[in-house]
Amino acid sequence: MTDPQAAYVAGGGTERPGTGAHCHRAEAGTYVSAACGLPLFRSEDKFSCGCGWPSFVAPFDEQHIEETNDSHDMVRVEVTEAVTGAHLGHVFEDGPPPTHRRYCINSAMLVFVPAGEPLPPRIIAAEAGEGDTRSAAGEQA
Repeated sequence: MTDPQAAYVAGGGTERPGTGAHCHRAEAGTYVSAACGLPLFRSEDKFSCGCGWPSFVAPFDEQHIEETNDSHDMVRVEVTEAVTGAHLGHVFEDGPPPTHRRYCINSAMLVFVPAGEPLPPRIIAAEAGEGDTRSAAGEQA
């Protein structure tokens, strides 16, 4: 991971608006976790809302993310990656139909995989401290 990615994982940092590599990406594909390769979002769920971060109406799979209220006197919910706990961004209830949700995600925590290319293997940390490698679909690599 890069230094900015490590900072987001550890401290929940946020990149400056409009600076991320995926803000204006329009190609078809899947966005996977930079921390472990877990599929997080699909390009068909991405939309432009002008907030300065890649925005999505829904996750790839609801079990791949976790949402925690971290409002700090604001109306927002933190989004973390389910395997590593890496801070991804926030979700708001002002998105377009059908979900009316807006997942604003740090580009630095996403790796884009173009449509038609295989998703990368993902690393899952076992409780014993060892890891096993599985494909993004969960099969043993």
